[in-house]
Amino acid sequence: MLEFIIKLHSEITIKSKSVRKRQTKLLQQNLKTILLQLEPSIQIESHWDHLMVLVPEAKPELRAQLIERLACIPGIAQFAEMQSSSFSSLDDIYQQVLPVFADKITGKSFCVRVRRAGTHEFSSTEAERYIGGGLNQQVPSARVQLKKPEFTVQLEIRKDKLIMVRAQYPGMGGFPLPSQSDALSLISGGFDSAVSSYLMIKKGMRNHYLFFNLGGKAHETGVREIAYFLWQKYSLSHKVKFISVDFAPVVAEILQKSDHGLMGVILKRMMMRAAAEIAEQLGIPAIVTGESAGQVSSQTLDNLNVIDRVTPMLILRPLIAHDKQDIIDIARKIGVEDMAASMPEYCGVISNKPTVKAKLADVEANEQRFDPEVLATVVAEAKILDIRTIDYQSSQQVTTVEAVQAMPADAIVLDIRRPDECEQTPLEVAGHPVVELPFYKLSSQFSSLAQDKLYYLYCDQGVMSRMQALLLKDEGFQNVGVYQKPAS
Repeated sequence: MLEFIIKLHSEITIKSKSVRKRQTKLLQQNLKTILLQLEPSIQIESHWDHLMVLVPEAKPELRAQLIERLACIPGIAQFAEMQSSSFSSLDDIYQQVLPVFADKITGKSFCVRVRRAGTHEFSSTEAERYIGGGLNQQVPSARVQLKKPEFTVQLEIRKDKLIMVRAQYPGMGGFPLPSQSDALSLISGGFDSAVSSYLMIKKGMRNHYLFFNLGGKAHETGVREIAYFLWQKYSLSHKVKFISVDFAPVVAEILQKSDHGLMGVILKRMMMRAAAEIAEQLGIPAIVTGESAGQVSSQTLDNLNVIDRVTPMLILRPLIAHDKQDIIDIARKIGVEDMAASMPEYCGVISNKPTVKAKLADVEANEQRFDPEVLATVVAEAKILDIRTIDYQSSQQVTTVEAVQAMPADAIVLDIRRPDECEQTPLEVAGHPVVELPFYKLSSQFSSLAQDKLYYLYCDQGVMSRMQALLLKDEGFQNVGVYQKPAS
């Protein structure tokens, strides 16, 4: 039996009884939705101050998958892996604790903490002293330290049941989905939009994604990849949408009819207009952006003020006071740094001297020259996808890229996984050289490879290799394929 105890985020525990009950129920349902995909026999029990995840068969690979999933579910403050057993005496408890914790306290200061419920011949303090003394004797390099120890042996004794905390893990925190309303997040593929989307998910919002395409099919493929990653890792419990709008016609209209210094502000206002209309169509009450005060000219407070006047819809900016390095640090923590760093920056409206203090009257006068049908048309032609189909859509898009298990004799395999993944499980392909080239360096380094060779991209799941093959095809490279490792 594998057991995990789930502790609620602290902000949930201070809510009223009815709100706390609702939030706990949402979290329990989300756990079921996500974890039962891994193992149908998993049970989720709800208690007043915690939830329990019970797994009948403790398969090693399933344990690792559960730990990974639980760390990325909003609403969980922390979780602990437990081990339960019965006992006959205090010494029997000590004999069970010793093999579990001896290695963990070696060379460290430690203490024993016991929570006890039921009638026993010993108190909690007596149990702590007995077990702690025994561990201290059996592990000479360990030493008891009651205040600020390096390791705490945590035990619960409930009637005739002993529960040992084998390991503790930090959770994501925040509120369970969808305890807040839905939000429409503007995503460009860079650090800012990815991190702002993550923060909204953490706050319990079901986050949908809106992409204004300025860079063609290759750009959209990369942005879809990031949106899909965020959904799959942090909000897998709920269906969300990915909306793509071809904004090139809008950019062309701005370039032709707007004053040079106002182009950036006008572009943002057009994006907000379109986002608000799409959000209203989908019944979504708020827009999310990755803007940070002062980061670029369009993000000064004066310009943001002018931009916000374009719609009465709520615009959320979770990164408004974050420094760029703070944002990159969060991107690294949540797993999108490499993907965001590899995304090209597309800007269809570039001003040599953009204004940092736009006047609303000047902006509105410029917008009078704009043909409203252009914006109406691109909104009407927006592509709205179920994000669960993005993997399939990518597969369909790259039908011209061959996925094979057998390659021509002179073909080279490009292992595009992250360096740590390559190191952990090196790829060997009989009869073919394998070159490690991370996916986020492909765009800049593929052209430097010998172009008279055939290259077959490889990743574990095949999703990244298909997407990157499409990107290279769009850039004009025809000597690429996708390698699929034969099933073992």
